[in-house]
Amino acid sequence: MEASEKAACCDGGDGSRPWARLWQALVNNQTLDQWLGHGLLLVKEDMLGSSSSGRAVPVVWQILYLLAGVVTAWLCWKFYYSPVVWKRDLTDIGYNHVLDNEGIRRGRAGDKRRAHTINRLRRLRKVGQRIPPPFPNGWFGILESEQLATGQARAVDCLGQNFVVFRASDSGQVSVLDAYCPHLGANLGVGGIVRGDCIECPFHHWSFSGRDGQCVNIPYSKSGTVPKVAKVKKWTSMEANGFIFVWHHVDEGVEPWPMMVVPEVEDGRWVYYGKNEFLVNAHIQDIPENGADVAHLSAVHGPNCLSGSDIRYSRPAWAEFGMHAWHASWHAPSEENDDPPHIARMDLKHSFRFFNKLEVCTVDVKAYQIGPGYVQLAMQTGLGPMVALQTVTPVEPLVQKVIHRFYAPRTIGNAFFQKFAVWAESVMFERDMMIWNHKQFVDTPLLIKEDRLIKAYRKWYSQFYSENSTSYSVAKESLDW
Repeated sequence: MEASEKAACCDGGDGSRPWARLWQALVNNQTLDQWLGHGLLLVKEDMLGSSSSGRAVPVVWQILYLLAGVVTAWLCWKFYYSPVVWKRDLTDIGYNHVLDNEGIRRGRAGDKRRAHTINRLRRLRKVGQRIPPPFPNGWFGILESEQLATGQARAVDCLGQNFVVFRASDSGQVSVLDAYCPHLGANLGVGGIVRGDCIECPFHHWSFSGRDGQCVNIPYSKSGTVPKVAKVKKWTSMEANGFIFVWHHVDEGVEPWPMMVVPEVEDGRWVYYGKNEFLVNAHIQDIPENGADVAHLSAVHGPNCLSGSDIRYSRPAWAEFGMHAWHASWHAPSEENDDPPHIARMDLKHSFRFFNKLEVCTVDVKAYQIGPGYVQLAMQTGLGPMVALQTVTPVEPLVQKVIHRFYAPRTIGNAFFQKFAVWAESVMFERDMMIWNHKQFVDTPLLIKEDRLIKAYRKWYSQFYSENSTSYSVAKESLDW
């Protein structure tokens, strides 16, 4: 075979080598289907090239070659389509310094001592004076959409309430009601059966409509009539952006503000790459306050994320080759610009600096704080746009459930970057948790001029408390019985 013929065979006939085309497909951030197509073409041309050159490929090697390709393709497919989940319990983050002092290690042998030690520490903690109401007014994410299948009911306890959340078996519509049956107090979310758009009590099979909470059937009633007072509270709810939200407001008749929907998430153009989920020992106001506390970014999140989340060891000498740089500003809504009063904004630019000179991995972020418990972080990266959606929901007066869900277009590059982003954001968030889990709420903090945004933030956030909001002491007493 002439040299030119050999080159044409190995190059796939178009003058570009298969390996080069495979690399180019990856660089161009194509989809997995396109990338695997290039890979299969590479295998085919490589084997044909060996055969046409007179070098027969042994059958055993052909089989191994094929198996390796199949396994690689499966692993790529699995990595490409499987979201990553980073989940931590209440005692997992921020207590290692105490456990180390007590000589307690992870594992079954130390589980009881671990829980006892951490709970003792939580009881001894001075949480502060004049703590704001623990359950503000606004929209709160109480479940992720994927956690509620059609025809399923779940009991959800948060915001000082006990809810039953169920999805109608016919329409798929989600309803949120008070959990307790007015008959004899059974919890509708524990054993209740969904029938159409109604929830059937597990105790005596009374049925309550998801539309208004009215009882519509008492199966053993001889008269067939249902008392009008046989009713449970129907909560205003909606499903958007991968979450089920409930409108919580202590003052009746207050209209909920419209939810900001991410069109690319709602219509499926962007896909879900993964999430993290944490339980945090703090007042809800402390968590979004970080957006206005721009000074903490360099102190807590400047050190290299590779050094981990334990702030005792986040600044080792070996990690000083690279640091995170942050430029941030927080903005309260402006009446002059006709901004909605319940939405604040944070503008953030992140970059990674090698030896404090070479700047890479620049990410521009616009974070919209929508009420007290929901944040949309719209990001522009080198691979294109993405969004992280955060919900903060009070489970107890000083326990918050925080979830971040990550969405972006489905490409090879994003499959890698988004899962790295889940890990990196989780590490950074855990650094904050180590502080939140042990700080006290300071009602009148000692602020300097550079902290003025914190004061502005607290003034803005105060609108989510009402005169009738449940106080911290009352909420705590209800749990101390």
